[in-house]
Amino acid sequence: MSNSSSMPQFLLLAFADRRELQLVHFWLFLAISLAALLANGLILSAVACDHHLHTPMGFFLLNLSLTDLGCMCTTVPKAMHNSLWDTTTISYMGCAAQLFFFAFFISAEFSLVTIMCYDRYVAICKPLHYGTLLGSRACAHMAAAAWATGFLYSLLHTANTFSLPLGQGNALGQFFCEIPHILKLSCSHSGYLREIGLIVVSICLIFGGFVFFVFSYVQIFRAVLRIPSQQGRHKAFSTCLPHLAVVSLFISTLFFAHLKPPSISSPSLDLIVSLMYSVVSPTLNPLIYSLRNQELKDAMRKLITGCFSEAINSPSSPCYVPH
Repeated sequence: MSNSSSMPQFLLLAFADRRELQLVHFWLFLAISLAALLANGLILSAVACDHHLHTPMGFFLLNLSLTDLGCMCTTVPKAMHNSLWDTTTISYMGCAAQLFFFAFFISAEFSLVTIMCYDRYVAICKPLHYGTLLGSRACAHMAAAAWATGFLYSLLHTANTFSLPLGQGNALGQFFCEIPHILKLSCSHSGYLREIGLIVVSICLIFGGFVFFVFSYVQIFRAVLRIPSQQGRHKAFSTCLPHLAVVSLFISTLFFAHLKPPSISSPSLDLIVSLMYSVVSPTLNPLIYSLRNQELKDAMRKLITGCFSEAINSPSSPCYVPH
């Protein structure tokens, strides 16, 4: 990466100029980070410890929680650091690492929500083949493919982006390092077009995934509406609606962020949209999935009460009562 000597650091977008507001942003990000860590940690622990959740959907939900935590840990700590210490800088290598890991986790998450859509399609439309099509070996292979796809996608984009000569300043119009904002600093026309070509291919793949979502859920809703009992329809909808909500939030913000008309683009709007898919979505995903999943709620409740009871009954606890 020949740019590292000529451009040792980048300037990230500040959330506020006033010191008081910077501290407010720090505490807000800290609260959001702790909430996301707690919620995703509970899901990871519940799925790992409760045998009722040892299902394909539970396995994919565990992987999704890992990508959510990865997205949060890639972008939020640096934003908190900058707000706390009143700075906007990030090193060249730090920016490259941040871009790589964010692209890795966000692309792996897209692959996982696509697989989870397939899981719901098979469960509702082809229930007799569910055990065959989504056995433990098949689930492991699909999850591994999602992570491998994310790694290769991220490696390709990061290597290509940071191989471009950067000569248009070092100020990024974003609070974390992202490909479109780094491309604006490029002074290489051919390299810029090459990366734009990769982004277009990525958008086509995302659009293909979107078409698959629409097709799958049309088939799912048709199958659900044919279920004779109201209780059966309610149960089927309760397993599909959380995934549909997560997919809708995830894809709509990504599409709007990268395909919105330039006429409505502004730094404040870009900041809000990027917060939606990099911070808000990973925080809300556990809440969305647990709201209508009774087994998951029961497992999380059992986990919390078990930990609380163990803490109370510990000899070192001030509430301990010897028997």
